[in-house]
Amino acid sequence: MRFRPCIDLHHGTVKQIVGSTLADDPAALRTNFASDLPPSHYAALYRRDNLAGGHVIMLGPGNEEAARDALAAWPGGMQVGGGITAANAVHWLEQGASHLIVTSHVFHDGFLDRERLVRLGRLVGRKRLVLDLSCRWRQDGYYVVTDRWQNFTALRISPEALEDLAAFCDEFLVHAVDVEGKCMGIDTRLLDLLAVSVPVPTTYAGGVASLADLEQIRICGRGRIDVTVGSALDLFGGSGLRYQDVVAYHDRINAA
Repeated sequence: MRFRPCIDLHHGTVKQIVGSTLADDPAALRTNFASDLPPSHYAALYRRDNLAGGHVIMLGPGNEEAARDALAAWPGGMQVGGGITAANAVHWLEQGASHLIVTSHVFHDGFLDRERLVRLGRLVGRKRLVLDLSCRWRQDGYYVVTDRWQNFTALRISPEALEDLAAFCDEFLVHAVDVEGKCMGIDTRLLDLLAVSVPVPTTYAGGVASLADLEQIRICGRGRIDVTVGSALDLFGGSGLRYQDVVAYHDRINAA
């Protein structure tokens, strides 16, 4: 299990936001943290600590310059997502992204658009794509959600669906949206499902509040699921986890 760091961007600023509140109504937005430091500061920190494979996420428009600032600080070291389409995919690779994280472009009108997914793969290569399968629970299972996590799609997370989608990408990124940004504990039910199902490297996000949560992810995920942490980190104003403790934990469990 690896720790995958994050840089979430909102209106050009590094922020930590409760993802389920990312609606059109600004009054509904719940922000846990907003930084005075540039995105490149965080990317340089991750580079120093050799935490490759993290992600820069553009939460809405107006974040392009900030994303380029982060990627320039560690070319090839981080992935980028948020508004990625066939029209701008090559541009973001040229800006230094190792991978492109895609969601709404290939999930629209509530369904997976295989034609768009295949076109992206042909354009940049399957090994440069990460499918964002962030999901919420509804009735009988976890369903992928898009458009700032507000709209449910028809795709239910299942072993069969994950096996199918793995043919089109290099990795999965899965936010447990119901607990994301709330520091209220992880979604073990989702982790159990992922642990027995994912055929490609997968990063889990959501609810991590302590080192004990990281250890539980390692155990529930059978060592196969990587993790990212946001609002709980002291790096982002949190009180549950010291960044240096997480780095030390990561280095210890990956020592070989």
